[in-house]
Amino acid sequence: MVDVDKAIIARLKTSGKNFEILVDCNEALKFKQGLITDISDVLADEKVFSDSKKGLLASEHEMQSLFSTTNPLEVAKIIIQKGEIQLTSEYKSKLREEKRKKILNLIHQNAADPKTHLPHPQQRLELAFQEANVKIDEFKSAEEQVDEIIKQLRPIIPISVEKKEIRIKIPGQFAGKCYRIVQGYSKIKREDWLNDGSWQGEIEIAVGLQSTLFDELNNITHGNIESEILEIKK
Repeated sequence: MVDVDKAIIARLKTSGKNFEILVDCNEALKFKQGLITDISDVLADEKVFSDSKKGLLASEHEMQSLFSTTNPLEVAKIIIQKGEIQLTSEYKSKLREEKRKKILNLIHQNAADPKTHLPHPQQRLELAFQEANVKIDEFKSAEEQVDEIIKQLRPIIPISVEKKEIRIKIPGQFAGKCYRIVQGYSKIKREDWLNDGSWQGEIEIAVGLQSTLFDELNNITHGNIESEILEIKK
């Protein structure tokens, strides 16, 4: 059972009625995501309230009418799945930090300095975030926020979203293993298996992933690959 003093409210409003339970924030979110299944690990009190702050219990008649049960554990499951979980400030901060790191990584992978066509170092992006006073929305996905944040960074650093088209040729003895790696990092637009067993392809890759891809390919082939940048797309 969860400590009542550390519990937060999960709430469901339906048909003009209010139903509340006291839960552990982290455990309630895990239950909602299907990561745990024992509702007892989530609850601080096995009661359903109409107003938990006043200690007012929900009507059993209303629970039966709306949820087809008066069992507080079953009603609690419905409240968590369909209702709202009041997040703690600590948990919100954790979500913002996770989103911030993911957004930084997405920008590092997909954006570059338009003069050099190289990705900005993570540390430079961190400093630009601070200077631009970037605000992260913990409730929006990282992908939803990237474009707007790039706009905020442009007055601070030159930045554009770029992809490169590159032609690569890999010797036959390394082609099989390297092919899977190329697939993992890029979109293969054209490809040919040559008579000598080597593989040649034209790929499209996010600018920030180019270095990582070629590091892995060079490690496998001992640097024995050929490449040519065909186009830089913005």
